[in-house]
Amino acid sequence: MKTVSPIIPLPHGHAEGVSNDEFRAAMSRLASGVVLVTAQEPSLDPDDPGAPDAEDVGMTATAFMSVSLDPPLVLVSLRAGSRMDDLLAEQPLWAVSVLAESQRHIAGRFAMRGRISDRLLFEDIPYVRGKATGAPLAGGALATLECRTEQRVPAGDHTLVIGRVLTADVPSAEGGPLMYFRSRYRQLR
Repeated sequence: MKTVSPIIPLPHGHAEGVSNDEFRAAMSRLASGVVLVTAQEPSLDPDDPGAPDAEDVGMTATAFMSVSLDPPLVLVSLRAGSRMDDLLAEQPLWAVSVLAESQRHIAGRFAMRGRISDRLLFEDIPYVRGKATGAPLAGGALATLECRTEQRVPAGDHTLVIGRVLTADVPSAEGGPLMYFRSRYRQLR
């Protein structure tokens, strides 16, 4: 008969024995690409003729990946309860711009905590509207994808959002990708 050892909680509160700082340090050694995730939030007051029809919302993400070729699926990890998580729980259309190494300023702007309104964040960034989603697609991005949510999976303090790719374009072949490694934006050398 196999003996199962009980899991003993450690001082940091993680039964598995790894602290938040240890986990964060280990995962910071995994280089990842940087994307801008965008969507349109419907008008908060559709009966007010002076209210905007919709507001653009955006966030920087480094936890983004391809899931399937057939059908074409991608996954983005969102902090549970974040504005983007709440928005994509209500409406299924969103977009991703794969940022180029020259777009570090965009990544930093949309990653700020306690930031100004999203409307102001988009003000001086060149973008076009996606034909399938209406979401902003950053000008100069290495690639853009428009998606429709297929599945949402709660995972710890995040939500994994799996989206079917509706459009995929490669508008810019110039430059390399913006990377995130050891808690900093980097370029491939």
